[in-house]
Order: sequence, then C-alpha cells, then structure tokens
Amino acid sequence: SKKKGLSFEEKRARMMEIFFETKDVFQLKDLEKIAPKEKGITSMSVKEILQSLVDDGMVDTDRIGTSNYFWAFPSKALHARKRKLEELESQFAESSQKKEALQKSIEKSKIGREDTAERAALLKELAALRQKKEQLKTEIDKYRECDPDVVEEMRK
Repeated sequence: SKKKGLSFEEKRARMMEIFFETKDVFQLKDLEKIAPKEKGITSMSVKEILQSLVDDGMVDTDRIGTSNYFWAFPSKALHARKRKLEELESQFAESSQKKEALQKSIEKSKIGREDTAERAALLKELAALRQKKEQLKTEIDKYRECDPDVVEEMRK
C-alpha cells in the first residue's frame, strides 16, 4: 500500500513540535536535516512550512550576520493563545450586550403593535389606500401630455 503524505496543517504542527520539544534556536539547514528524520516532513517542504509559520507569527526569525535563525518557545504560544482568548471573550461580551439592547428595542417597538381587530382593519384600509394611490398615479401619467404645464414646456 502507498504511504499517504502529511497535510500542510499536520506538517505545521509537527514543525512546531520540533521547536517546543527542543526549546532551541535553529538555522534553516538544521531544520532541513532534523525534520525528515524526527517528524517525517520532507526536506523540500521545510522552507515553505517554516515561512508560513513565520508569517503567522508562530515562529520568530532574526538575521544575524549572514545567517537566519528561527525559534519558538512554548511560553510565547501560551501568551498568544491567552491574548486571543481575552480578545474573543471581549468580543463575545460586546456581542451579548448588543443582542440584549436589540431585544429590548424589539420589545419596546412591539408596544402599541399588538394584533387587534382594529389594527387589522386599519392595515387593510392602508393597503387599499396605497393601491388606490397607485391607480391614480397611473391615470395621471396617462393624461400627462394634456397637462397645460407640460404642453407649455414642450412649446418652449
């Protein structure tokens, strides 16, 4: 049977494991040697995965002299998760307050709109009047060319 390759997310997780387990600083060439042996990540994809982790802020990088060094410590990931959790909790609280305010405004707007026979009759009358208004508008449009103001404007 064929050996199934790892997904991109699995490779990212395994790369992070390398950093967290060793708590060390690496160069790209070191990671290209370690990753295939310990975590089964092909050395061809190490650079791409490492770059995606750097872009997402999960791995830090710095250029010292002519070399690039990469590192990530578990404490940084923990702080990032805590920050994200606090941010999400504040968004949740804000959304809950908005929901409450909207519920109150809905309740307030329902006052005076209870379904009664009188309200139903008034709504029916309103619909009939709107329909009549539309009919009258179309009738006015029919006779528009006979309107003295329009005829005078056409002459000018």
